[in-house]
Amino acid sequence: MHKTTQDQYVRLAWNATAKAEQLARDAERYARNEDFRHKVEPLTAAGRLWAEVAQSYTAIAAVLPEPLPELPTTGTEY
Repeated sequence: MHKTTQDQYVRLAWNATAKAEQLARDAERYARNEDFRHKVEPLTAAGRLWAEVAQSYTAIAAVLPEPLPELPTTGTEY
C-alpha cells in the first residue's frame, strides 16, 4: 500500500513534535546550569516554533481526504 499525502503530513507532524520535545529538554537542562542559562531563551523559542510547525502539519493532515481504497484490477476486462 502506498503512503498517502495524509500519512506524510502525519509523519512530518511527529518529526516536528520530536524536534520540539528535544529542544524543550535541552532548554530544561541548560536552565539548571547558571553558565548556560543564556541558551534557554533561544532554545525555548526554537522549540515553540517547532511545536507550531507540528500543529500546522496536523491541521493539514486533518483536512486532507481519506484515500480511496484501491480497486481490484484483475478480472475487469472491457
